[in-house]
Amino acid sequence: MPKVRTSKTKFPEGWDTIQPTLDEFAQKMRDAENEPHEGKRVAESTWPIFRIHHQRTRYIYDLFYRHKEISRELYDFCLREGYADANLIAKWKKVNINLRKFTKT
Repeated sequence: MPKVRTSKTKFPEGWDTIQPTLDEFAQKMRDAENEPHEGKRVAESTWPIFRIHHQRTRYIYDLFYRHKEISRELYDFCLREGYADANLIAKWKKVNINLRKFTKT
């Protein structure tokens, strides 16, 4: 979950472009957390939460590394504030580097 935003937080340039999408992910996350889980296994009840977390992280990863639509400052801000998972992004970067190494161009 992202940290609670305060008025003291200064948002970097470009925040306005990604904020609506991140708010949608936050709403989906709240819905998934409040969804009834009677009759489900523990793992089954957490799958939607992991899926939304993965989608939110992938959204920020794609904006920075693939589309190059956000700045390094905004990317670092998202990682620092908990909007994206740095370890998951590191895993994706490592896989992409290995794929490029073994493909012929």
